[in-house]
Amino acid sequence: MRLENKVVVITGAARHIGQAFAVRAAREGAHVVVADKADCSETAQMVAAEGVRVLAINVDVTDEAQTLAMARDTVAEFGRIDVLVNNAGLFDGLVAKPFMEVDLDLWDQVFAVNVKGIFLCTRAVFPFMRDQGKGKIVNIGSGIWLHGVTGIPHYVASKAAVTGLSRTLARELGPHNINVNTLAPGGTESGAVVDHTAMPINQRPGRALNRAEVPEDLTGTMVYLASDDSDFVTGQMIAVNGGDNLI
Repeated sequence: MRLENKVVVITGAARHIGQAFAVRAAREGAHVVVADKADCSETAQMVAAEGVRVLAINVDVTDEAQTLAMARDTVAEFGRIDVLVNNAGLFDGLVAKPFMEVDLDLWDQVFAVNVKGIFLCTRAVFPFMRDQGKGKIVNIGSGIWLHGVTGIPHYVASKAAVTGLSRTLARELGPHNINVNTLAPGGTESGAVVDHTAMPINQRPGRALNRAEVPEDLTGTMVYLASDDSDFVTGQMIAVNGGDNLI
């Protein structure tokens, strides 16, 4: 019960990796806010089944007013915000294309969700974490930008930006005893996929651990970064990828 009675906000919690984070946080004793633009009722039921309190919030992380409301509603319900897991991201359904064919509106949309969303959600929870004297922010990035994957330059670049933003925020929020880190998954079999039919992925060396990565492989590191065990860890990118390229 490493998160017992902590209040954990998880964006992008309706399905895939975010759902796994929410269930694991509940099993560790946290009260969980499941936030997503999509319907979170399934995740909320799974969290409630663990015997903790849960609040489902519909939120578009690219909308400042909605992120501020998310933070206010969380505090109104639970009295505090201990952890923010910025998991919402735009990946599922992307179609790999040569960079000259990438739609510019889609480029902006990917950055709005994957980078601006983290920025806005962090700004929304910051005043509450500052006033309570402590907080943990876990930004879900990716190690994909360290070796590059053709066909999805907007996604790859956005995940590089997540790491840079996390390190900058770690510097600024550190004096307020708020830790900011990046959890960087490898390619995970979560149900979210990119269509590489027209542009096959460029090959790279395999993992040191020769099996598929699944969402549950990520939840332990999330718990560590959300818990008191990581109180002196900030500004870091922790890759959880089975030794993919030994990043």
